[in-house]
Formats: sequence, structure tokens, C-alpha cells
Amino acid sequence: MAHRFETRAIHAGQEPDPSTGAVCTPVYMTSTFVQSAPGVHQGYDYSRADNPTRHALEDNLASLEGARHGITFSSGCAATAAVVHWLGEGAHVISMDDVYGGTRRLFSQVFAHAARSFSFTDLTDPGAFEAHIQPNTKAIWVESPTNPLLKLADISAIVERAHARGIKVIVDNTFMSPYFQNPLALGADMVVHSCTKYLGGHSDVVMGVVMTNDDAAADRIRFIQKSVGATPGPMDCFLVMRGTKTLAIRMREHQSNAMHLASWLEAHPKVTKVIYPGLPSHPQHALAARQMSGFGGMISFIVEGGLAMATRVLERCKVFALAESLGGVESLIEHPGIMTHASVPAEIREELGIDDGLIRLSTGIEHIDDLVEDIRQAIED
Repeated sequence: MAHRFETRAIHAGQEPDPSTGAVCTPVYMTSTFVQSAPGVHQGYDYSRADNPTRHALEDNLASLEGARHGITFSSGCAATAAVVHWLGEGAHVISMDDVYGGTRRLFSQVFAHAARSFSFTDLTDPGAFEAHIQPNTKAIWVESPTNPLLKLADISAIVERAHARGIKVIVDNTFMSPYFQNPLALGADMVVHSCTKYLGGHSDVVMGVVMTNDDAAADRIRFIQKSVGATPGPMDCFLVMRGTKTLAIRMREHQSNAMHLASWLEAHPKVTKVIYPGLPSHPQHALAARQMSGFGGMISFIVEGGLAMATRVLERCKVFALAESLGGVESLIEHPGIMTHASVPAEIREELGIDDGLIRLSTGIEHIDDLVEDIRQAIED
């Protein structure tokens, strides 16, 4: 029986423990496992290679994303690095221009010095990458929506063009979570998430995951996972697995609050621009409605008065916590130019449109009236 998302979130990969009947998967706090004879064991020999708690989480996440394979890492950046390792020495990657600052840093300042090369372009035009194709182009790296400008890429259209040229498509699906968007169903070859965000959902763990239906690619990614050793601990896996149980409920609340708050901000005289895919004013609202089943909890907006006013708003908020990251139950506010995207050179931020007055909100699941009042007093009082 094919269960629905909410049911899979609670049960996939999490059969009751066969030895005790425990409903929750135990936290296997062990580095190694006894073997009955050399090379003869019960499926586990060393926790860097595999661990029962991690295994359960990987099955759970794969089910939610509609993948055959889920491979977890100690962070989203580690997951991204594993994918770039998989692409191989000499690979060229075409990336969305507006991506998470840590992703651009990894591409431009780490792997660009390790026999890989990268081009950045605006993939809101599905054919834009074609001008950057080189003989060694192996993959298109898509974020949709992007961080922090919430631009959308037409994943199906990019997949069609890329696959016609033998190029893989990898999608960072962190902002939407598997609840609102499923890139593999749209033809993507691989999906990456920072589990730190919506999948964990409680700002208490750092983790990443790679998911795919490609058996050979999964085998290679698992080999990289084991060999590099950037694996999550069992307690972290338990925390994310606990988080996914409420993912559907949380995502609905995140979206409800974000839609209300974005509409309120759009009507405020001191706000010059609001970027939220759920608003009809978003230039790709129609694509968002077609490609995703919801619009998420992330909002970016530009406040009148530039950096001075943005700083004032950031410092005066009481409910919105001034902190990096996103996707937790608590609302967060940050300044991309100074915080999450500070590693992006100033001239590139300007080119992308990361304005000094740009503020990014991760809308939590507190009462919406308290969130609106918090932003109102920060802007007006």
C-alpha cells in the first residue's frame, strides 16, 4: 500500500525495534559492532560505514523525496562536497547565480582550486546555461527558490535541455522541503538538502543529505561518504528523524504565516519590495504554482532607508531572532549582505541585487499576530 506523505513521514524506515518492540528507532551510540567471524556480521561493522539509526533516517528521507537512495552527511556543505567529488576531477559545473553563500564559497574558493571549474548564470531562463556549456560540463546546479532572492528555476525545462546534452541536473531543495517540491519527480538526477533546516526543523542539529534514484551514483556517493568520513552521529540522526514526523504540519504553518506576513509587508509604506513566491507580484508566481505544491516559509524584503534602517529593524525585533540559518519552528531574521552571504564578493552581491536594505525572514510557526506586531514595531516605533 502506497502511504501518503504524512504517514510516510512517521513510519518510513522506522519499523518497531525487533529486539524490544520500541516504537522509536533507538539511538545506536556505538562506534563498532561485534562480528561472529571475520567479515561475518549483522549488516553493520563500523559506524562510519553505517549505523542503524542513520540507516533508518536515510530510508525515511528517501521515502519523503521519492528516491531509492538517501545518503546523509554531517552538514549540507559536506553533502554538496560529496556531489562535486562524484562529478570527478576536471568537471565543469554550471550553477545558479543566486545560491547559498556557503555553496558559492565551496565552488569558488575550494573546488575551483581542486581541478574543477564553475560558471554562474541566472537560471530563471531555462536556456541560459547553454551559453556556458564546455566540453567537460558535467552538471547543472539548481537552487529553486534561491537564497536569498527567491528566484525560481523551471526544473523540468532545464532537465529536458540538460539531458539532451548528457548533462546531469542537481537540485538543492532545502527551501521547499520534500513536502512542497519533488525535483526527482520533475526529472532531476540528484537532490541535496541541508537537513539542518526544515527537515530537522528545531534548530538543534547540523546535517545534510543527498538523494537519488541512480543506483550507480548512489553507490559512489556512499563510497565517498564512508571514505571521507563526513558522517552524522546517531543522536543527530535521531533528532532529524524526530523532526520529519511533524514536517507536513510544520510546513503548512510556515506557509500560512509567511503568506500572511508577506501580504502585510507588501502593503507597508516603508517596505519598497517584497519577494515571496506565493504573492502574485512575484515575477514567477505562475511557475511556483505549477512546480510546487506550496510556497514555503521564506520571505525577503527591502526596507526603505538602506543599511541603517535594515540594521534598526534587525536589532529591534523581539520575536524574530537575529540569527543565521532557517527552517526552524522559531522565526529568524538576518541580513544576507552581512551574514549568510558575506563571503560573496560585494560586486557580485550588487550584481545579483542583494541590496543593503535586503532582509531575509525565516517565518516560524508562532502566532501570526505576534510576528506581524514584532515586524511592525521594529519598522515603526
